[in-house]
Amino acid sequence: MKALEVEGLRKDFHGFAALRGIDFFVNTGELFGLIGPNGSGKTTFFNCVTGALKCSAGRVVFNGREITNAAPDAVYRMGIGRTFQLIELFPGMTVLDNMLLAIQESQGSMLRRLFRVREDANERRALELLEFLQIAHVKDEYARNLSYGQQKLLDFGMVLMPKPALILLDEPACGSETQMRQQMMQQIKELNRQGTTIVLIEHNMDVVMNLCTRIVVLDTGEKIAEGSPQEIQNNQKVIDAYFGAGE
Repeated sequence: MKALEVEGLRKDFHGFAALRGIDFFVNTGELFGLIGPNGSGKTTFFNCVTGALKCSAGRVVFNGREITNAAPDAVYRMGIGRTFQLIELFPGMTVLDNMLLAIQESQGSMLRRLFRVREDANERRALELLEFLQIAHVKDEYARNLSYGQQKLLDFGMVLMPKPALILLDEPACGSETQMRQQMMQQIKELNRQGTTIVLIEHNMDVVMNLCTRIVVLDTGEKIAEGSPQEIQNNQKVIDAYFGAGE
């Protein structure tokens, strides 16, 4: 079954085409890579899928249901979670409170959230995820006091709180030191092993090649290659896009 399908996806900004008719699909349970040089349209693609940007043309289908230009909160409640290149936390709140706040929007009416009907279950899940991410020992720290790597893990944990079926990760390893990066790679692998479908944008090629089973490459808004890590590594169009065309 296909978790995500995009057909003819296009995004124009005042006459400039940031995405130029993108077509591909992601299978349910797949760990899929989306790569390309800076400015190739990767984050724009995520923004179009999640409703942060309106598509100029094309279709987006999630688990067989068309979600083209659906509102971001509706996409979130359908089961698509994402991270951003820039960490989005509540710095003046504790780690645990950040986790709890992250799930509220997916849990029905404001009235139910006001009376905190699911507080105990939410706190158990938050603590389990913090243990999984190996940051449970800082659960009572303010988010602003965490190291950059810990903040990246907290950001990741907040996305996981509502148990999304599909996670879009935008450069999760960016800026992390080697040990933290290796830890996050193992956590991504484990989530995928448990059945979560993951689409990964990442500039670190070691991360992409070691995690993903299939990769799509964008360049100037167009899909220029698709295949296994080995096929992508040996693709001349990809080499030219990253390093410049040979003479």
